[in-house]
Amino acid sequence: MRRREALVAAAATLGSLALAGPSRAQDRRKIVLGQSCALSGPAAQLGKQMQIGAKLYFDGVNAAGGVNGMQIELRTLDDGYEPERCKANTQKFIEEDVLALFGYVGTPTSLAALPLVNESRMPFFAPLTGAEALREPMSRQVFHVRASYFEETALIVKQLTQLGLNRISVFYQNDSYGKAGLEGVERALKPLALKPLSTGTVERNTVDVAKAVQSLVNAGNMPEAIVMIGAYKSCAAFIRAARKAGFGGVFYNVSFVGTQALLDELGKDANGVVVSQVMPYPFGTTTGVAEEYQNALQKAGGPAAGFRPDYNGIEGFLAAKTITEGLRRMGAGSGGKASREALVAALETLQPYNPGGFPLRFSAGRHVASNFVELSMLTGDGRVKR
Repeated sequence: MRRREALVAAAATLGSLALAGPSRAQDRRKIVLGQSCALSGPAAQLGKQMQIGAKLYFDGVNAAGGVNGMQIELRTLDDGYEPERCKANTQKFIEEDVLALFGYVGTPTSLAALPLVNESRMPFFAPLTGAEALREPMSRQVFHVRASYFEETALIVKQLTQLGLNRISVFYQNDSYGKAGLEGVERALKPLALKPLSTGTVERNTVDVAKAVQSLVNAGNMPEAIVMIGAYKSCAAFIRAARKAGFGGVFYNVSFVGTQALLDELGKDANGVVVSQVMPYPFGTTTGVAEEYQNALQKAGGPAAGFRPDYNGIEGFLAAKTITEGLRRMGAGSGGKASREALVAALETLQPYNPGGFPLRFSAGRHVASNFVELSMLTGDGRVKR
């Protein structure tokens, strides 16, 4: 009887190992990163370009043999730029035991994921958002490769006021992203004893801008400039409607708008629109990472295959290159064993790290690697000028 019980117990153990085996073996063979972003809906181009840029880099790494002998898989789920869908995607990634979360897109979506990130102690790398709520208080799990919205709006306000334009209004998305940008404008104006002349809002994933135009384009209280905190479709709709209503001033956008997508939406109407940028200029070769990104685009087929330079694309590419360096260091520092804690510790050693003319610096007390911000201007013939 004892022999039979022992055999049954052994069989049960072997059965459970057989069920767990493929997953564990797969974890040893490859590194899986989970990404939740918009692949559909009015913000889809933001997610698609972030994904494309990242995959271009990871595909190159994998073709060369991977990192520490392991292939990198970017597993992407569509959230439509909706927080609840992002939260569900994040829970799924945690249950699938991915190594880290990578390249999420948006403030409301990233904030929906944050409690799960902290609870599971899951590394959360390079979310495409500049919101302060994801930076302060600092979470040991969260790493940023871009400057904040406070830094973007500070530069915008500085340029406007130096040009003598003090009548500044704000058009913003009515959620945590838009409010973060509005707060940035208010903070930048306060030391100058100024405040926004007027404000108008748009709901996320809509282009219903009529009320905002009515609020901001007022003949008796006309702004000289409008700072916009939204995504490309709603901002393009607002720009067209505001000009039609008689606004003759300047439009300034923060980087999240999606520069190339905004250009595509506006066409000739893009002329003179300003966008703050937090990534290297992707259309030239003044930085090594931009040249590397452009070479990867050409290798993938170039414009004929739908691969063209894009600010969101180079952000995905640079983020992928940076986390890959962290993965390499993780392997060197943990005997080749991949773990979330080992990845966090490895990323904190990137102090400094230069992926090609765009210095980044992480440390145990600093999880925001860059404060770089510059302004760009769109042209009517589809170009971006620095």
